[in-house]
Amino acid sequence: MLTSASVHDSQVAIPLATMTAARVTSLYDLMDSAYDVAAIKQHSRDLGHVPIIDTNPRATTGLKLELAQEATRQRQVGHRLAEQIRYRERSTAERVNGGLKDNHGGRTVRVRGPVKVMCHLMFGVLSFTALQLLRLVT
Repeated sequence: MLTSASVHDSQVAIPLATMTAARVTSLYDLMDSAYDVAAIKQHSRDLGHVPIIDTNPRATTGLKLELAQEATRQRQVGHRLAEQIRYRERSTAERVNGGLKDNHGGRTVRVRGPVKVMCHLMFGVLSFTALQLLRLVT
């Protein structure tokens, strides 16, 4: 009998970052608050990357309020950190991934084999791209 263990992405972040660094050259590691762990940040620095990881406000009491107040002050003076601008690129990719999963068959793949799965997902990407192009034109 086969069983599948549930693993959170943050548990494999360090090995995946190491594999990715061996294959591509990058300057930043963009991650959400689930990756707000000292070991992941240090590993990113050890790879020569700049970790841009959203702060997990639940880690420290009162931090959520402090972050909200700081964000308000930054908006009032029109200031945006370079990290915020770069992090915004990550959220764009997340919207595409979410749209692919929610609306274009990426959540429930009912085929077997890597070639068939890739074909299934690429049809979803094609559909998503066509809709975005139609929105751009209209």
